[in-house]
Amino acid sequence: MAISNHTAVPHWRKFLFRYETLLLLVLVAEWLFFYYAGTTTNRRGVVVGFGTIDRQFDILRHSCEIGLLAVALTPVILTGGIDLSVGSLLGLCAILFGKFWHDGGLSIQAAILLTLAVGAVAGGLNAALITALRLPPLIVTLGTYSLFRGLAEAITQGAVTYADFPSSFLFLGQERWGGLPTQAWGSLAVAFAIWLLVHRTTFGRSLRAIGFSPDGARYAGLPVNRRIALVYIIAGVVAAFAAIIYTARLGQAKADAGTGYELFAITAVVLGGTSIFGGTGTVHGTMIGVAAIAVLKNGLACLPAVMRLNAAEEMSGLLTGALLLAALTAGALPKIISDLRGRFHVRAKA
Repeated sequence: MAISNHTAVPHWRKFLFRYETLLLLVLVAEWLFFYYAGTTTNRRGVVVGFGTIDRQFDILRHSCEIGLLAVALTPVILTGGIDLSVGSLLGLCAILFGKFWHDGGLSIQAAILLTLAVGAVAGGLNAALITALRLPPLIVTLGTYSLFRGLAEAITQGAVTYADFPSSFLFLGQERWGGLPTQAWGSLAVAFAIWLLVHRTTFGRSLRAIGFSPDGARYAGLPVNRRIALVYIIAGVVAAFAAIIYTARLGQAKADAGTGYELFAITAVVLGGTSIFGGTGTVHGTMIGVAAIAVLKNGLACLPAVMRLNAAEEMSGLLTGALLLAALTAGALPKIISDLRGRFHVRAKA
């Protein structure tokens, strides 16, 4: 009987060298850096800056909307698609929620349900254009990105802001429950539901097959168009839910809500290990990516040098763009290296 020279790789080693584990270690190192560099004591001897409990809760509170968009984009990108409209849809849904309640006279509960329905319709519009007309997702969602933002501006004429929401609603975004910011529980529930959908169902496995090869998935009998349509509809509903959380956190609904959120969400997804070309990725990796970006944004605002220059927003945008480019480059490197090796072997044989 032949004896194999290969030995099984221990499970702990597989776990240790997983991309998500390495990213988690980077997140811990990042947090420790900002903890020591951005935590100080004021003249009264009170600890202020990054290391305070209130700051940690703020990081969690301010990352919920981007986190929701990111986990919703993960199945979309797994199919090889993209959705640039989620930030604009958040703004539109925030305005419509305020209008339903303030001008329409609906209850908060009815306004929430109607806003979620609007998100489903908006996601369905993206889905119909992409699947029925076979238009590129990048072009479609770039168009709806402008459409949704334009509608929000038109409804408010760039000036109307809805406010004076009841305290029972503001509790969702400004208070704590069970020791954590209230919106964190809703965000975690949505993230867990999408994690189950992607990682514990045949539906989730089919998304990877579609991302690897849409034509191959069709030949295998998968309903490719219906699966793609569903992930865009889910993204629309989650964007509407994020709009409700955003409105509850700020206590107002305005047309510019969610501006730039699509960049942060896509960066978190790619940074979390999901291939921008589709086929590979995890929801938990995306959540670690969201945490890394949230710590970066909040940590920069606590660094003394950045505070003196009053350049936290500029630095955050600069480093987020650099992270996105680095993550995209890292994702493409294996294919580039493989192609170079293939060319080298062909030339060597010649």
